[in-house]
Amino acid sequence: MTNRVIRPRRSNLAVPGSSPKMMDKARTLDVDQVFLDLEDACAPSAKPGARKNIVAALNEGGWKDKIRVVRVNDWTTQWTYADVLEVVSGAGNDLDCIMLPKVQNAAQVVALDLLLTQIEKAEGFEVGRIGIEAQIENAQGLINVYDIATASPRLETIIFGPGDFMASINMKSLAIGEQPPGYEISDAFHHVLMSILMAARANNLQAIDGPYAQIKDIDGYRRSAGRAAALGYDGKWVLHPGQVDAANEIFSPTQADYDHAENILDAYEYATSDAGGGRGAAMLGDEMIDEASRKLALVIASKGRSAGLTRTDVWTPPQ
Repeated sequence: MTNRVIRPRRSNLAVPGSSPKMMDKARTLDVDQVFLDLEDACAPSAKPGARKNIVAALNEGGWKDKIRVVRVNDWTTQWTYADVLEVVSGAGNDLDCIMLPKVQNAAQVVALDLLLTQIEKAEGFEVGRIGIEAQIENAQGLINVYDIATASPRLETIIFGPGDFMASINMKSLAIGEQPPGYEISDAFHHVLMSILMAARANNLQAIDGPYAQIKDIDGYRRSAGRAAALGYDGKWVLHPGQVDAANEIFSPTQADYDHAENILDAYEYATSDAGGGRGAAMLGDEMIDEASRKLALVIASKGRSAGLTRTDVWTPPQ
C-alpha cells in the first residue's frame, strides 16, 4: 500500500457529473479539491451518462494541483459497483480518491477497498494509490465512526454530511448545515463534529465539514465554516463559486497568526539549544512558551505553509 500523504483540503467543490459545463468551470476555480458527483447531484437516469462524462473529464486533465475525487453511490443502491468499476477502470491514473457516501459500518469501507484493489490489479495500476473518503450521514455511521476510521489504509478523510444526517435523526429543520430553529443558543452539531474529529485525528485522517446549502448567504456560510475551523477541521464543502474564497480564508491561518506560530517555533528551538541555555520554557515577548506551545504553533505553521503564506515578521535570537 502507498503511504498516504496529507494534502490541503480547505475548499472541497461539489460538481455534478452530469454537467460537462460545470466540470469545465471547476477546473478554473481556486479550490483544493474537486469531487465529481455521481450520487445526489445526478438523477437516476443520468448516472450512466455521468460516469462517462467523469471519465472523459478526468482523462482530459487540466486540474492542475487539485485533488481529484469521485463520489460514487452508497452500497445500499444498485449503482455502486458499476460506478467504481467504470470510473476507476477508465480513469484510475487520473483519480486521487473515491468518496463513499452514507457509510454505516467499517465493512462498507473494506468492501470498497477490496474492489479498488481488484480493479487496480486487473488494470495494472499501482495498488493502494487511490484513497478513500468516508462520509458520515446517519446515526448508525456516527455510532461506528471509530471503527470506520480504522477500516482501511486507503482512508484519507472523514466527512460530515449534514443534510442526510439531519433527516436521519428527524431534526426539525429544512436548512442543510444551519442550526435548527429553537436551538440557536448552542450548537446542535457539536457532538457530531467532535465525534468525527476525534475518530479522524486518532487515525491521522483529515476531518471535513459538509455543505451549507444557502449558497447566497455567505455570512451564514462563514458562520458554519468558522465553527468547524475553530474545532480543528481541515476544510468544508463548497457548492458555489461564491463560497470558495470564504472557505480558503477561514481554513487558513491569518498572516499574524502564521507569523506568530513560526516565531514560536524559532524561539523555542533556540531556547532548548545549548546556545539558548537548554531551557524547557522561555519568554517570547510577554508570552511564556514551552513544548505545548511548540505543538500548537506547529499546527498553525503547517496550515500556513500549505496555504502558501510567507513570513512577514521573523524572530531573531537575542545578541
